[in-house]
Amino acid sequence: MSADVILAESRLRELVETESPTGHRAGIAACFRLIDAWASPLFGRSGELRKIDGVSHLYWPAVREGGVLILGHLDTVWPLGTLDAMPFRVSDGRASGPGTFDMKAGTVAAIGALERLESLDDVALLLTADEETGSTTSRALIEEAALRSRAVLIFEPSLDGALKVARRGASIYRLRAHGRAAHAGLEPELGANALIEMSRQVLEIIKAPDPELGTNVTPTVLHSGTTVNTVPDLAEAGVDVRAWSLEELHRVDDFMRALAPVDPSVTLSLTGGINRPPMQREYAQPLFELAAAVADELGLPPLEAAAVGGGSDGNFTAGLGVATLDGLGPLGDGAHAPHEWVRLESIVERSKLAAGLIERLRTVGEATYTRHGAVADWSTQ
Repeated sequence: MSADVILAESRLRELVETESPTGHRAGIAACFRLIDAWASPLFGRSGELRKIDGVSHLYWPAVREGGVLILGHLDTVWPLGTLDAMPFRVSDGRASGPGTFDMKAGTVAAIGALERLESLDDVALLLTADEETGSTTSRALIEEAALRSRAVLIFEPSLDGALKVARRGASIYRLRAHGRAAHAGLEPELGANALIEMSRQVLEIIKAPDPELGTNVTPTVLHSGTTVNTVPDLAEAGVDVRAWSLEELHRVDDFMRALAPVDPSVTLSLTGGINRPPMQREYAQPLFELAAAVADELGLPPLEAAAVGGGSDGNFTAGLGVATLDGLGPLGDGAHAPHEWVRLESIVERSKLAAGLIERLRTVGEATYTRHGAVADWSTQ
């Protein structure tokens, strides 16, 4: 095992063993301290903790605008205590544990890329703390950093090694049914059952997808009731929407807002909406072609491009019209799943690829790898 791989394994172990589920401020702060210890000597200054609505994000702005933004997140979907059942392990060159693939290994690869660059004056690094729940506090900061840059490189997991050049857009909704409580044994007829109404609404919601267009509308989390002998006066359902076009996101948005109660004694309320615009291939393909050329020159495995259903912060940056390449994280599998793992050697390979790509971007004109013009106001389209 090379010294670079040993260092990558050591850093990954530290990050994974510092649990950082979204919202766990102490864990995320501890991860930020680790990153600051690794990156500050490279930038010559400590990172800035940008606190937005009580949530901190770690940011090194570039000294000179118009360069490259490296973007990632340190929050995970794994609840505190997951390490007890899923400890960090290494076997046959693979590391496993909560957050290894999504996306702590990508963060380690990003640091490795920075270490290979002679100058970071035109490089920014932003690591956020709420990507897994929609980037609600970090979005404005992400957009600010992207608009100071000519290109954005995102170290989210690869897809079997493929870089991600397109992503579906996403919407998130919470639907509530407000009924009236009553004793389920003595006088249920005096109640208005929010759970029954929500069941009807879920059956209506599952009519909204369009499989031919790749539009998914998925009821996910459902809560209702207080005790088994009480007619529930409140039911809540979460709904996840994915689509390849803004038109489809807006179609589903109109559908959700037109939902009406079947039971006139129950009222409905809806929160949420379009969260991420689609990441369109045109903002990634030129960057991918440069990356593929760099990989060939460095003798790295050939690169492939993929379009994927999941969203990332790359949806935001590409939505602004900024050249964005995603999936620069290492090879592995099992994001958000118990078998999550990453190949350690690929962390070093991705570091080399990203560093080589940044150097290449410094030598070519912006027109070579970007086609963006005016900022896209996707939220009102």
